[in-house]
Amino acid sequence: MSITSPVTLPCGVEFPNRLAKAAMTEGLAGAGGRAGLRLTQLYETWAAGGAGLLLTGNIMVDGRYRERPGNVVVEGAQDAVARGGLESLAQAAKAGGGAALAQISHAGRQSPKAVAAEPVGPSAVPMKLPGGLFGKPRALSTDEIRDVIARFSHAAKVLCEAGFDGVQIHAAHGYLISEFLNPLANRRDDEWGGSLENRARLLIETVRAVREAIGPDKAVSVKLNSSDFQKGGFSFADCLEVVGMLDREGVDLLEISGGNYEQPRMMGLEGLEPVFEEDVRASTRAREAYFMAYAAEVVREAKTPVMVTGGFRTKAAMEAALEEGVAAIGIARPLCVEPDAPAKLLAGAQDGLPSWEKRLRLGPGWLGPHSTSDVMKAANGFAAMAFFYRNIIRLGDGRPTRRSMNPWGVLIAHQMRERAEAKRVARS
Repeated sequence: MSITSPVTLPCGVEFPNRLAKAAMTEGLAGAGGRAGLRLTQLYETWAAGGAGLLLTGNIMVDGRYRERPGNVVVEGAQDAVARGGLESLAQAAKAGGGAALAQISHAGRQSPKAVAAEPVGPSAVPMKLPGGLFGKPRALSTDEIRDVIARFSHAAKVLCEAGFDGVQIHAAHGYLISEFLNPLANRRDDEWGGSLENRARLLIETVRAVREAIGPDKAVSVKLNSSDFQKGGFSFADCLEVVGMLDREGVDLLEISGGNYEQPRMMGLEGLEPVFEEDVRASTRAREAYFMAYAAEVVREAKTPVMVTGGFRTKAAMEAALEEGVAAIGIARPLCVEPDAPAKLLAGAQDGLPSWEKRLRLGPGWLGPHSTSDVMKAANGFAAMAFFYRNIIRLGDGRPTRRSMNPWGVLIAHQMRERAEAKRVARS
């Protein structure tokens, strides 16, 4: 099947082609978590790039628990400025003729201390990460869990009224809904914990509430981990069971991903060998896409259209995945540097996308001779992410992207910006 083929979701939303701009955190919201000119300009640029579907980055349903300080927040009553910002963002994302889904999320215990000194989660289980970036979470009460569901429902309604074709519920990567699915993070003994049915209750009830809020003609998508890749965590067997639950709820699009901050497969640090990808299946490496081996099995089991993101770089691999039944191919990092990459692939002007992270001057040299291998690997990973973050900012400012940056300089610049954003949010 060709990447140029259109696709129609069960709800009737159409994509003109099979390429999707996958969700990436932007960090460009203005005061009060409002979408503004920089986000509009960013999405106009990406929309012009030709992808049939554009997914926004994290739009938070609770401003107290953000993934990062510069997230867009949709909660409570929206004033005229906030509504206008969301409407402009939706129009920008659809300006190229593709569909646009807003990703809605709650960061849970992965809300950094700069945003939430005491984050929340299913249980009071802290993140197993060095550096003290995240505080010890407080377990949510039953009433607070119900409030989370209501917040997702409210945000979905507001965003669809603003012009989005639907929403994607973020249930992956270790954010709140993913935490409830993960038995290592969810140690509750009530109706929200224990069995997989109970651990999936937050996700399923959120899907139901969102569908009721936005109606049958808007898309309800879910981003789900194939696995947390942690011993004792959310497994692929769990994933397949949850896929069956989502099928029964009539979800329109299921995106398969994996990992969390403690085991960050979703970071996609290919080219930074070996970092976090030492034990990925050989078949997955051969197919380029990190999660395709899992997605292929999901496709065989699921009635819901499946989207796969992570690692796709060649048109041949994308079309091979489509032949296996995948409905859409998500592309992320390449679009931070080459926002018109989908149009080039669709027109046949090029057959592949560069892996820009492989071109960065990463390695032991830039950290100095005394750095340990673990420190070097981690710093390489964060520097690579900072490179893409900085290019997203450049696109939001209407500036051309840069294909090469000094790793140390870009990492420092990114960290300084995040601290400044955190202080701005604290004052607002």
